[in-house]
Amino acid sequence: MKYVLMLCSDVAYRTDLERAAAETGPACATWGEEVARRGAMLSSAGLRPATDATTVRVRNGEVLLTDGPFAETKDQIGGFSVIEAADLDEALELAAKHPWAAVGQIEVRPVWEP
Repeated sequence: MKYVLMLCSDVAYRTDLERAAAETGPACATWGEEVARRGAMLSSAGLRPATDATTVRVRNGEVLLTDGPFAETKDQIGGFSVIEAADLDEALELAAKHPWAAVGQIEVRPVWEP
């Protein structure tokens, strides 16, 4: 089964988030290599800050664009990994070993496949 691991943070300041990402970068790379060796890594990427986002909505046929994230929240998704795991327990085990879990939080969500 496929799972998305969303690397989240409630760090309020961009510089703090960037510092945390820089500090965990090498360990995250090692984690990614280990998951890839297990044949479980399908995709992984970091995301630019939510301040660089554009939100798209269509209401009554009109396209509405908003700079920044959709929701006003402290939590932001900073990256993601898509993994293949036998079950939720294995996905949670992999997420718990991810270095970002020590500085932020990781939301583990199954992929809805037809």
